[in-house]
Amino acid sequence: MGKRTAPPKKNFRTVDAYMSSQPEATRRVLQRVRISIQKALPGVEEVISYQIPAYKLHGRTVLYFAGWKQHYSLYPATARIIAALHDELAPYEYNGKGTIRFPLTGPVPTELIAHIAKLRAKEVAERETSKNTAR
Repeated sequence: MGKRTAPPKKNFRTVDAYMSSQPEATRRVLQRVRISIQKALPGVEEVISYQIPAYKLHGRTVLYFAGWKQHYSLYPATARIIAALHDELAPYEYNGKGTIRFPLTGPVPTELIAHIAKLRAKEVAERETSKNTAR
């Protein structure tokens, strides 16, 4: 995919500030990603974590996204998500370490992003339930 360039280093306080730091074309793509996540997870809290947009439910981080020079990424992509969505994710790059990369060109796979968000929310909720049961 070419050389990866990190987003500008700034101390973002809001997702809007992060978004406004992106080139216009990237910002349009990331806005579609943002809306997909928000629609998939009603009541989600939007925050900045590690200087990128993050989404929390019940105080637990569910998903992150970031814009890069040639692509945008969703994190974390667990083995469970990769297995469940193997065919849908086939056209995209997975680095084996929890990152799914989508090209900035072409259509934004909003339904796939929503599905990933819902699966991550389920994983986080199940982990919380198992922690609480173990106590």
